[in-house]
Amino acid sequence: MFIATLITDPKNPSLTREVVENLRNAWGGGEAQWLAVGEAAEFVIGARPANFETVWVDLQSIGVDLICQRTEGRRKKMLLADMDSTMIQQECIDELADEAGVGPRVADITARAMNGEIDFDGALRERVGLLAGLPETVIEQVLETRITLMPGGPELLATMKANGAYAALVSGGFTAFTSAIAGRLGFDENHANTLIAQDGKLTGEVGLPILGKQAKVDALEKITAQLDLTDADVIAVGDGANDLGMLTRVGTGVALHAKPAVAAQCDVRINHGDLTALLFVQGYARDEFVT
Repeated sequence: MFIATLITDPKNPSLTREVVENLRNAWGGGEAQWLAVGEAAEFVIGARPANFETVWVDLQSIGVDLICQRTEGRRKKMLLADMDSTMIQQECIDELADEAGVGPRVADITARAMNGEIDFDGALRERVGLLAGLPETVIEQVLETRITLMPGGPELLATMKANGAYAALVSGGFTAFTSAIAGRLGFDENHANTLIAQDGKLTGEVGLPILGKQAKVDALEKITAQLDLTDADVIAVGDGANDLGMLTRVGTGVALHAKPAVAAQCDVRINHGDLTALLFVQGYARDEFVT
C-alpha cells in the first residue's frame, strides 16, 4: 500500500478540503486524514499513480507539495541533515565572505557548486582562499548576527528525538558553525570541515580531508552501523548537489527548497512547506509535535 500526503506552507495554510477530496476521489484513495487543518492531509492508495508527476506539477502551481510513498516503515529512527540552507537559512561561507568584502564572488561559486555545475572540493578551496586574513572572531559575530534557524527545525528535532530517533548533522560547511547549531537544536553529533586559523586570523586553508558528497555517505554508513540501523531507517534532508549521495540512498531522502538539479533526482521534494514537512511525511500530526 502507498500513502499520498499533501503539505503546504504553515505560514499560509491554504490546503483546502476540495483539493484533498478531489485528488482522493481521482486516485480511489481511502478516507482522508488531516494531520493539520489547512496545512497537511493524507490518504491511502493501492499503488503509485501513473500520473503522479503531472499532478505534482499542477499542485505546485497552487503552493502544495505532494508526496507518495509506501505506508510501511515511514516513521524513521534516524535523521541525517545538511546544515546550510537546510537547518539554517543561510550559507555560512557566503556570510563570512560578505564580512571579508568578497560576498558576491563567493556567493556565485556557492550557487554553482550546490547546483552541481562545478566540483565541490575545488569550489570549497577557492572560496575559503578568499577568506584569508579574516579575523577568527568574525565567526562568532556571524553566528550571533547573521545566522537564523530554518523554520520547523526545533519541532523536527524535538519530536523525532522524543520518539527515540537519533540525529546527526553532516555538513560541507564548518565545524565552528555545526557545533553551535547542533547544540542549539539538539543533534546527537555533527561533522563538517575545519577552517584553519593562525595568530587569530583565517589562513585561507581548509583542513583535510574535505567533507563533501562521499563523506556524507561515509557518515551515513558509519552511524547506521554503530546504531545497528539500515539505510531504510533513515530520513535525510538537504538542498545541494553534495547531498545527493545520502538523499538517494536512505529510506526517505527529502530535497528541501533544493536546487533544480538536486530536486530532479529526489522522490520527496518540499518546495512550500518548512522542516515540519518531514514530520508530516512520517505521519506525525501537528498535535503530536514537540515544541
